[in-house]
Amino acid sequence: MTETTFIILKPDALRRGLTGQIISRLENAGLRIVAMKQIQADTSTAEEHYREHQGRKFYKPLVELLCSGPIILMALDGAHTVEIVRKLVGATEPLKAAPGTIRGDFTHISYDRAAERLGVISNLIHASDSHKSAEREMSLWFDKKDYCKDYLRCDDMYF
Repeated sequence: MTETTFIILKPDALRRGLTGQIISRLENAGLRIVAMKQIQADTSTAEEHYREHQGRKFYKPLVELLCSGPIILMALDGAHTVEIVRKLVGATEPLKAAPGTIRGDFTHISYDRAAERLGVISNLIHASDSHKSAEREMSLWFDKKDYCKDYLRCDDMYF
């Protein structure tokens, strides 16, 4: 049984030219890209995306960061996809992210440093934390026509 999850490559990932390496890591784990697009986020969609953080002091800077440049939205499909992606991405605070994870290898900032510098942490990528969150977030950013689920990866044919 497969599941679909959602990620955003944030403006800092695009500014640093890391999108190809990040996407490769996700594909190399056997995940199938079923939707992907690059957009400039608008404030109202970004606010809705991060609504669970509304009222926290980092909410406004978080929305501003997401809207500060182009982002890449992706829906990924595979077995245990939410869990696999969260492991690949690493801890939200890059300082605590393990080596070998996306955040552990490409970022290093701590919550303390982010607070004094930006008000929010630049950590390259958002990954849904549950199947329920993924469904909500995908419905916010994608239309049904954006999905291409009718293909198999070559490694899917052997399972």
